[in-house]
Amino acid sequence: MPYAIQVYEQGGPEVMRWEEVAEVNPKPGEALIRQTAVGLNYIDIYQRSGGYKLNLPARIGMEGVGIVEAIGEGVDHVKVGSRVGYVMGPPGSYAEERVYPAERLIPLPDDVSDTQAAGMLLKGLTVSYLINRTYKVQAGETALVHAAAGGVGLIACQWLKQRGVRVIGTVGSDEKAELAKGYGCDHPIVYTREDFTKQVLELTGGDGLPVVYDGVGAAVQEGSLECLGRFGTYVNFGAASGAIAPVSGASLASKALYFTRPGLAPHTATRALTLEIADALFKAVRDGVKIEINQTYALSEAKEAHRALEARETTGSTVFSV
Repeated sequence: MPYAIQVYEQGGPEVMRWEEVAEVNPKPGEALIRQTAVGLNYIDIYQRSGGYKLNLPARIGMEGVGIVEAIGEGVDHVKVGSRVGYVMGPPGSYAEERVYPAERLIPLPDDVSDTQAAGMLLKGLTVSYLINRTYKVQAGETALVHAAAGGVGLIACQWLKQRGVRVIGTVGSDEKAELAKGYGCDHPIVYTREDFTKQVLELTGGDGLPVVYDGVGAAVQEGSLECLGRFGTYVNFGAASGAIAPVSGASLASKALYFTRPGLAPHTATRALTLEIADALFKAVRDGVKIEINQTYALSEAKEAHRALEARETTGSTVFSV
């Protein structure tokens, strides 16, 4: 019998239970995946803690990689034995095996390992839509990336640098500043002791930025808006420090700013949309973007991994082996 992490109530890491669960068979349109690696993302924290409401009991997790073991009626996108990955969709990646909508599965290239894929799909696809769709940043521009030493941040810094963008990033320590700098961040700012808004304005000669990519939320919202230049775009895609306050139209008017709150779900709502941003990610990796997997745990050790992520003790990506 397979094992999975089950949540019977939402709360701290201690609510996660590693338990034997019933075997399942794929229904029409589904595939059964024997998982080999699972990615840890901050959305998992929201699901476990109650930030996102779940119908309990429930399983959590939005990213996994594995081998197709069986397919349901009408499935023609994948075959038994295919290596695949997935993001978003129904929660439940914290499991040794699971069923998943076959149409949403992403075929993995031979030059991408299972562990690498589990560390990059959700975070990398997030960066892909942010810089290719939400605000298509151009060579010669300057962008601010919050949490530059995190999983999304390290990919974003490298990909932006690959595109010829000048990258400013906020980080929480000198160690993280060095890490971000090694991955393409031209100007890491230790926000715990430096005013990042003041630093950004000095670095841009007072002109401000064309774009801020913010996955942190409440703690940096006000400063992010202040350091934008005329016609700048504030992209808030996460809330690691808490949800942002409502943004009024009047507050944007003086510099004709744009505000957007995109998410990965609509960018992966169809197979075509998913593969478009996935192909761009795989190309960026082939062109030199490295996926930094700095923490690995057994899936049964999910409690310890969640504690480390919430304490901001991690850098890059964290992957569970299954």
